[in-house]
Amino acid sequence: MTFTDNPSPVCLAIFNEDLACTSASNQWIEQMRDAKQWSGPKSINKLNELLESVSAGSLKNELRNIIVKGGQLAEVPVKLVSDTSDNTFTLNAWVENSDKDKTKLTVILHKQDCASSNQELSRIKIEHQHVLDSAGEGIYGLNKDGQATFANAASTKILGWNAEDLIGTPVHDIHHHSHEDGSPYPREECPIYAALKDGEIHRVDCEVFWRNDGTSVPVEYITTPIIENDVIQGAVIVFRDISKRKELEEKQQKSFEEIKQLKEELEQERDYLRNEINVTTNFGEIIGESSALQRTLSQIEAVADTPSSVLILGESGVGKEMIARAIHSQSGRSQAPLVKVNCASIPKDLFESEFFGHRKGAFTGAHRDRVGRLQLANGGTLFLDEVGEIPLDLQGKLLRALQEHEFERVGDENTIKVDVRIVAATNRDLKEEVKAGNFREDLFYRLSVFPVSVPSLRERVTDIAPLAQHFLNLSCDELRRDPMRITNGQLEVLKKHDWPGNIRELKNVIERAVILSKTTKLRLDLAMPDGLIESEVVDVDSIEDNGEFLTEIQFRELEKQNLVKALTVADWKIAGEDGAANLLGLKPSTLTYRMQQFGIKK
Repeated sequence: MTFTDNPSPVCLAIFNEDLACTSASNQWIEQMRDAKQWSGPKSINKLNELLESVSAGSLKNELRNIIVKGGQLAEVPVKLVSDTSDNTFTLNAWVENSDKDKTKLTVILHKQDCASSNQELSRIKIEHQHVLDSAGEGIYGLNKDGQATFANAASTKILGWNAEDLIGTPVHDIHHHSHEDGSPYPREECPIYAALKDGEIHRVDCEVFWRNDGTSVPVEYITTPIIENDVIQGAVIVFRDISKRKELEEKQQKSFEEIKQLKEELEQERDYLRNEINVTTNFGEIIGESSALQRTLSQIEAVADTPSSVLILGESGVGKEMIARAIHSQSGRSQAPLVKVNCASIPKDLFESEFFGHRKGAFTGAHRDRVGRLQLANGGTLFLDEVGEIPLDLQGKLLRALQEHEFERVGDENTIKVDVRIVAATNRDLKEEVKAGNFREDLFYRLSVFPVSVPSLRERVTDIAPLAQHFLNLSCDELRRDPMRITNGQLEVLKKHDWPGNIRELKNVIERAVILSKTTKLRLDLAMPDGLIESEVVDVDSIEDNGEFLTEIQFRELEKQNLVKALTVADWKIAGEDGAANLLGLKPSTLTYRMQQFGIKK
């Protein structure tokens, strides 16, 4: 038989294992007409009797070798046995085996003028292979049945499989058969094989491919279908090892968690620093020289530089927090934070979270990790304000943490160790609370190693004047008012008051007086509680005593000038909050009457 006529200069023939020709193309027959041994495509035509190698090797032996062992011959220069000229050909041959047919040796023969084209094709093929092998990503191809058709060097390096292991085999069964956890990965769920069905490009950011040693490697890949004449012929898969990227992402995530925790701690420290600024602004340093205050300051000096727990006792508003800050600032922990916890303001359900912190999801509403006050105060001082307000059933947990210097966050099994000094404060009589069963005795003794008593403001009468002037200066600065002063008469009024709210009440009264003062004259009479000031006290001490006195005419003229000054300040407005009558402490009708008497007009 002969192949269909083909104008191509390439000659094609099929031989059996005995090198006998079984079929040939017309071009082959034309080339063999001059050979004496050729009598057509019959079994008697032996290939080794038609052609011989131009080189010293035996063409017959080379052909026998590939028949037995498989493989191919490529670009072998040959010539016709009967041809005495220098005409040469290039021979390519390979073996095909099948269950139905016997061994079949395919031989392609072309003239040297065609060899250059074939060599160019071979060069292009090699060049393309080099390009594929130089790529850093793994690249392999599939036919329409999902079997590998080629694989580049990077793919074999990443996965460890040889190209011979992959070619002609279902790739999914080799390196994509399971998920990362080892569970089966059915082929019908595989995005690679989906591209062979729907003809779409499929991208996957993170899966695993399996190496030949049984380990997995995280990869990202893209599958692009090969389509010819609207028919899917196969696909090309490009994949990348993302192990280093995942390691980096894990490190970044860990760093992010650390930064997040530090951010939370810094935010809480910021809040405490703001509170510190507010307290310093509102109360300033400890002001006063009374003997009662000096006793307290001597106690602070004695205990500040020790690690002992301190229990500050005193009425509400006496400045217990300022005492705690003084103890902290004079201790060896002054560079570390002073963390305040107002025990009276913490809901019972959130006590553990506030003190010890919690993990995200530990309870309803725990949307993020929280650092507890104990951990925030590590290395510094924890100030437990209103410690007597801690519920009895929660006092034991606090006692254990203070004794053991360790605790666990809510929802966390890891133990956190801390080094914290405790300063507590209360306006309750804790001994009576212990007797009544409202406070644990062991916690009381743990907190009250060194009790410090803070005197009330009524015990510090001599300190009222400097405190009032201090608060007056602060209020004027905050409210952007012109400087004011407190008269001796006003100080006498302040000293006579009982001050049940102590220093806090004094500060509020002074600030209220500044707000109500429209001029540089402090309207303390409007700021004090009702009924405490019925009339302005004349500051007699401020009048210079030079032995002289005023006549009635002089005194009346002085009164007239005083009325004119008040009217001028009030812009000649008589009634109202900022009117002259209000400034003079008179009724508007009284002021009008006196203006008529003195003939005062605008």
